[in-house]
Amino acid sequence: RAQLGIDMERIRSAIEKARVARHEGDTPQAANPAKPRVKSRELSGDRRRELWAEIPEFTPVERVLNRHRVLAYGSVKEATPFHVMRTKLLQTMRSNDWSRVAISSPGSGSGKTITALNLAFSLARQQDVYVMVVELDMRRPGVMTTLGIKEPCQFSRALEGEPNPEQHMRRYGPNLVLAMTRTSARDPSELLQGVTAAHVIDGLQKTYQPDIMLFDMPPVMAGDDTIAFLDQVDCALLLGEAERSTIEELDKCEREISARTNMLGVVLNKCRYLGRHEEYGKEYGY
Repeated sequence: RAQLGIDMERIRSAIEKARVARHEGDTPQAANPAKPRVKSRELSGDRRRELWAEIPEFTPVERVLNRHRVLAYGSVKEATPFHVMRTKLLQTMRSNDWSRVAISSPGSGSGKTITALNLAFSLARQQDVYVMVVELDMRRPGVMTTLGIKEPCQFSRALEGEPNPEQHMRRYGPNLVLAMTRTSARDPSELLQGVTAAHVIDGLQKTYQPDIMLFDMPPVMAGDDTIAFLDQVDCALLLGEAERSTIEELDKCEREISARTNMLGVVLNKCRYLGRHEEYGKEYGY
């Protein structure tokens, strides 16, 4: 049974020790501030609701979501860690005036897509928070399979410059939108660092004005796709896999991310052994 640990002080401490051991004597790198963006004119609440309502809606099948461990759409105790992570993320994003979050991992199989979707559903439970998930893992896209969506969405075409990107987007409820890709795309690294893709992402943010944009990225160590895009986000969340991701891998990924954007935090997934203080929601309120 997959569980989630959020306050990863021991991992952070180990990463710091690894960095010191490897780079003793180096000058510590300064924190990387988020890149400023031109603020578009804020939409009224009614106008934003109208724009989001124009995006085609989908209704997920509950048994498909449960099978893939996407649980935060409902009120179940297993979703509590994602609700805690949601609250911490919102507090940090609002205090820094950030909106874009990249979610990645050292390697494949860590559960970053499932974590991104659970976090998105959890955020969308707050009716005043508008959430947009953008799938950018275009070598092994998995959002549509995870949600059981069979419609012909191919957001990679929008990133190449095809007009009307909303054709490749679907909406759940009034305030959650997903931009998805069914099949792998050609040359994703070149696509992600191209000017056209940056303009498309900026256009989506300007038009729909989501409060939070979650980018489901490829693994950091699988190639240069994620590194090519990190300068387009305000911060990044790194997902480690218990009993598989090593401190050395997390340290390397943390350094790669910190050199290009703000490091939001480290999440440990698939953790089978948690202390009582880490088992959110196990005994209280359920």
